[in-house]
Amino acid sequence: MKKIVICVLALLLVVLCAGCAAASTSQQDAEYATMEPAAAAEKAAASTEDRTSISDIIRVPFGYLLDWLYQFSRNYGLALILFSAIVKIVLLPLSIKSKKSMLKMSRISPQVKALEAKYGDDKQKYQAAVMQLYKDEGVSTTGGCLWSFIPLLILLPLYYVIREPITYMMHNSRSVSAAIVAFIRASGVDLGRNSFYAQLAAAGHIGEFADQLRAVAVTASAKLQEMNFNFLGVDLAAVPSYRFWECEGWSEIGLFLVPLVSAASQAVSMLISQKMNSQVATNADGERDAEAAKTANQTNMSMMLMMPLMSLWIGFSMPAALSIYWIAQAVFTTLQEAFLNKHFSRIYEEEDAARQASAAARRAEEAEKERLRQLRREQNPDALNDNVSKKKLRQQEKEAAEKAARDYALKKNPASEEPEDRPLSGDPERPFSRGRAYDPTRYARKGSRADGGEPSEE
Repeated sequence: MKKIVICVLALLLVVLCAGCAAASTSQQDAEYATMEPAAAAEKAAASTEDRTSISDIIRVPFGYLLDWLYQFSRNYGLALILFSAIVKIVLLPLSIKSKKSMLKMSRISPQVKALEAKYGDDKQKYQAAVMQLYKDEGVSTTGGCLWSFIPLLILLPLYYVIREPITYMMHNSRSVSAAIVAFIRASGVDLGRNSFYAQLAAAGHIGEFADQLRAVAVTASAKLQEMNFNFLGVDLAAVPSYRFWECEGWSEIGLFLVPLVSAASQAVSMLISQKMNSQVATNADGERDAEAAKTANQTNMSMMLMMPLMSLWIGFSMPAALSIYWIAQAVFTTLQEAFLNKHFSRIYEEEDAARQASAAARRAEEAEKERLRQLRREQNPDALNDNVSKKKLRQQEKEAAEKAARDYALKKNPASEEPEDRPLSGDPERPFSRGRAYDPTRYARKGSRADGGEPSEE
């Protein structure tokens, strides 16, 4: 299930990034560049439809929050970092649930490995036993992975908020936003070849054309504010280029490094999280099983490779602002994982101590039973097998009592002892015919005695 979710989200983001990277300036945008700014603004407003999508339910609040954080910090990069921190705080209950489920999965991995060794090639019994183990331990097979992908789902609406700041952060309609972009483009400002990020590029020049935009009828009532996308000497509105050999100066070098730092932070965060999760892997006796934890970690290697590569692709396909958010998410996730792991480790250590005590008591009981068995073997060395059921033990006691009674009777009355070769029935021809209804004269010849004497005369 986890791999399916990873593939679907990765495919969605790759398609989105590919579309953004392939986008270029449309013919209409090129036409705006040759028009008068006011005319271009009016034409752009007339040709743009003001519509509201379902996703605006999330984008609009994100826009207000990011705008408030920008006004508070007066720095766009810092606003993104604060936005990431708020997202982590809001999602903390879900993160706790996800962490708890992931720790349980890691915790029972030695038991799952033991079931695999027990059932061998019988996959049906193995799957049934694993599902029963999950049910007994209260483990959700999807709880650990689904909640962990919520930051990816937040990334999509945040992408639109970052890409269209005039619409979402300045709270203008789509037609007014298009008019502002067309006006700035017609004023001779190069907004780049990628039309997807024209609004982002134009937002950085609004301060230069604010008075002129207010003089145009279609943008007179527009909400305008000057925005600075510079963060640590890097323009977060720019899309990084992988051609590092063409980089000149810190602004371009720093822009190139942002996606690399983003991918590295994701890899380090996932590696630390995996290492912490493996520390709680214990068997049924509460003892750590490093080998089982290592095997479980190998199954998560696909995710460890997928996420950093996805982050790297996003970094070189979208504005650097998105990578700043991604880096902040990785850092906050690492801190959160360390805190939650420390919290749950205390609980699991108590459970392991109880399991170890129970296992020690069980081993002591088994040792005592073995000692008693060994003692019986020493007392009864001729016994073939002293590990018998209670029914057999009672039968053995009964036979021993009967034998003792016969021996006592023979000892008391030796004359009553019968020769060993005498048949039980008293009749050599029918040695086993004696029973409860035995009659010694039943098969005697008429006129003869049962004891073999002379026939009686009457």
